[in-house]
Amino acid sequence: MIKLDLSHAKLNESPSVWKDKVAELDAALVNKTCAGSDFTGWMTWAQDYDKEEFARILTTAKKIQDNSDVLVVCGIGGSYLGPRACIEMVNGLYPMNQKVEVIYTGNTFSSTYINQVMEYIKDKRVTVNVISKSGTTTETAIAFRILKQFMEDKYGDEAKDRIIATTDRARGTLKALADKEGYETFVIPDDIGGRFSGITPVGLLPIAVAGISIEDVLKGLGDGMKEYGSANIDENPSYQYAVARRILQNQGYDVEMFVEYEPQMQKVAEWWKQLFGESEGKDGLGILPDSAVFSTDLHSLGQFIQDGKKVLFETNLYVDQPPVDFPFPSDKENLDNMNYLAGKSIDWVNKMAAQGTLDAHENTGGVPNIVLTMPGMTAYDFGNMCAFFFKAIAMTTLLNGSNPFNQPGVEVYKKNMFKLLGKE
Repeated sequence: MIKLDLSHAKLNESPSVWKDKVAELDAALVNKTCAGSDFTGWMTWAQDYDKEEFARILTTAKKIQDNSDVLVVCGIGGSYLGPRACIEMVNGLYPMNQKVEVIYTGNTFSSTYINQVMEYIKDKRVTVNVISKSGTTTETAIAFRILKQFMEDKYGDEAKDRIIATTDRARGTLKALADKEGYETFVIPDDIGGRFSGITPVGLLPIAVAGISIEDVLKGLGDGMKEYGSANIDENPSYQYAVARRILQNQGYDVEMFVEYEPQMQKVAEWWKQLFGESEGKDGLGILPDSAVFSTDLHSLGQFIQDGKKVLFETNLYVDQPPVDFPFPSDKENLDNMNYLAGKSIDWVNKMAAQGTLDAHENTGGVPNIVLTMPGMTAYDFGNMCAFFFKAIAMTTLLNGSNPFNQPGVEVYKKNMFKLLGKE
């Protein structure tokens, strides 16, 4: 369970003041009477997921592990951020025991990047997982056409056995193509939006291919939905966080800096930014989500946070027990004068840096800080974290009077781009 500490947040009122409104909106969320309620399937997904499809995911993942060096995930937004966040958080940036490397495309128009991916995989054993609800998302469609031709040139008739489509159950361009070509398919649920979809087949297949227990992901999600399920804000840290954000914005803080101290959680921050930015950034409202990895970014953004204009608050995501820790070595000559740390664990140093930064930003810099602490960086922890932030973003956006589950603004750039590209 994620622990919440608001003692550094400089709130001018207690979240408990919002108790009645939170209970009212929680009832609307649970009873599916809130705005966007058709997209709340994530709330019961840990129990309602298709067990037969789950078994096929495990079988397919094992097949990919046996016959491939690389899985290319072709998707954008929630179609790749969720699985990538989980895989990097759990396995690290340089995994030693991951049988299949997972790489990503379909998330950019960059010709250089796409070409580098194609050059990288040309002599490897490859499986492709294309992920799109409609099949018409332009970034993904461009990359997939290139990948499809590559796979057919490389494997001939066998290509259809090495391309997997995660898409709509019955409709759309990609579904029609998958049926025609005979690709293995997995379903993007109709009632779960893209930025919530990392806990569905969208994320579960790549996560399983990376050797991570998807059973543990769903167990963490299910337990989290119970732990953060109370309508009583005094018993629900997820809702307390949701309300604290609204209080801080009312106090004039329009930017939230999401901070972690583990580099392999950088994509968790990217996933969080999409979840929060697309969910509440509408109707002229919302908090701008930003992120930093400390202590690295203390040597760049740290100056602004400490002494710059007071437009932001920080949400720190600490990890109680990292996957690996080890002691700092002693050196006989001590020419670097670092022996004062000899025998101390590196994670202890990291935690002291976090404590010192919190004190500096709060007490000298005057920056409000929310502190979240998760137990570890396991598959279970990832699922539990998803539950925490899913519930929080639903509540905090409903408190603004907006629909947490649509993203109308995203469509504007697409219309402009299609016009410039000459698409009819």
